[in-house]
Amino acid sequence: PEPPNYMEAFWTYFATQCEVRQGFRLKGRYCNASTDLIGTCWPRSPVGQLVARQCPEYFNGIQYNTTNSVYRRCFGNGTWAVKINYTQCQAILQVKRKHQIHYKIVVIINYLGQCISLAALIIAFVLFMRLRSIRCLRNIIHWNLISTFILRNATWFVLHTIDPKIHSSNEVWCRLVTALYNYFCVTNFFWMFGEGCYLHTAIVLTYSTDKLRKWMFLCIGWCTPLPIIIAWSIGKLYYENEHCWFGKSPGKYIDYIYQGPVILVLLINFIFLFNIVRILMTKLRASTTSETIQYRKAVKATLVLLPLLGITYMLFFVNPREDDVSQIVFIYFNSFLESFQGFFVSMFYCFLNGEVRSAIRKRWHRWQDKHSIRARVARAMSIPTSPTRVSFHSIKQTTGN
Repeated sequence: PEPPNYMEAFWTYFATQCEVRQGFRLKGRYCNASTDLIGTCWPRSPVGQLVARQCPEYFNGIQYNTTNSVYRRCFGNGTWAVKINYTQCQAILQVKRKHQIHYKIVVIINYLGQCISLAALIIAFVLFMRLRSIRCLRNIIHWNLISTFILRNATWFVLHTIDPKIHSSNEVWCRLVTALYNYFCVTNFFWMFGEGCYLHTAIVLTYSTDKLRKWMFLCIGWCTPLPIIIAWSIGKLYYENEHCWFGKSPGKYIDYIYQGPVILVLLINFIFLFNIVRILMTKLRASTTSETIQYRKAVKATLVLLPLLGITYMLFFVNPREDDVSQIVFIYFNSFLESFQGFFVSMFYCFLNGEVRSAIRKRWHRWQDKHSIRARVARAMSIPTSPTRVSFHSIKQTTGN
C-alpha cells in the first residue's frame, strides 16, 4: 500500500474548516476552497462569481484596514483566478512606505550621532590623557567611561558595515564583533555604576576617597561584564546561533542574560543618586569647599547622564504598534538618545568639567608665556647680528684704537 499523503490530508482538512466557517456547502460546479500566498481563506464558491473577502488584518507585521475588501474570480471551469485584486489594501501599504522614509532618516541620524559622538569622545580621551595635573581617581573613572564609549562606537561602525550575506552565513568573526559590541555596551553601564559607587562612598558614607583603589573600579568596569558576555555567547551558540547573533528572535530571552544585569545596575545607581541628592540637600548645602563644589558638579553630571544612558535600555519594554504614530516617535527618540550618548558623556564629564577647563586654561597660558619668552629671546639674540648694530660696534672699536 502507498504511504498516506499527510500534506493532502492537511489541506483537505483546512479547506473543510474554511467551508465550516462560512456555514454553507454548495452543490453543482464550484471552485474548491483554498488559501492564497497572503493567507486569505477563499471558500468553496459557485462558478462565475466574483468573491469578496476582507483584507488581512496582519501580514509581515503590517496591520491592514479590514473594512476594505480583496476580490478573486471563480472561473466557469471551476478554477480560481491566479491574479487577486488587493488594490483596496494599498492604502495600508502606503503607511509602510511612509515608515520606510522615517527609517531612512533614522539611519542618517544614527550615523551622524555616532560620528559626532566618536569625535567628541576622542578629544575628551586625549585631554584626560594629556592633562596629568587633574589625574585623580574621579577623573580616571571618567576616562575609563569615555574609553568604553569609544570602543563601543568603533565596534558599532564595524557591525553596521557588515554585508547582510555575511549575517546569513553566520561567520565566526562576525559573531565575535557582535559579542565585543555587547561587551562594551555592558562596560558602559558598569563604569557608570563605578561613578555612582564613588560618589555614594564619598558623600553618603563619608569615607575618605583615599581608601578607594583604582583596581577596584577596574575590576567592576572591565572584569565583571566579561563572564556575563561569555554566558550570553554560550546561550546564543546553543539556542540562537544565527544572523551573527545580531538581533532578537521572537520568544527568545537569551539577550536578558546581559540586559538583566544592566537593568539591575541602573536601578542600584538610581538608589545611589537618591541618597546622594538627599545628602546634598541637607549636609552639603552650607559647605563651600572646592572638593564639595566638585562633588556637586559630578552629581549634576551623573543626574543628567544616568537617565540618558539608562532610558534607552528601559525603552525596550515598550513596543508601539507599527502603524501607530507612537512608533515613529519611538524610533526617532530612541535613535537620537542612543547615537548621541557618547557626545553627552564627553560634554558633561570633560568639556563642562571645571577641573579640565581650568587645566586647559593654565596649559594655554603657559604655552603663551613660553612662546612669548622664546620670541623675546630670539629677538634679543638677533640684535648683535643686525647690520646696523655691527657697523656701529665696528666704528666704536675703530675710534677707540
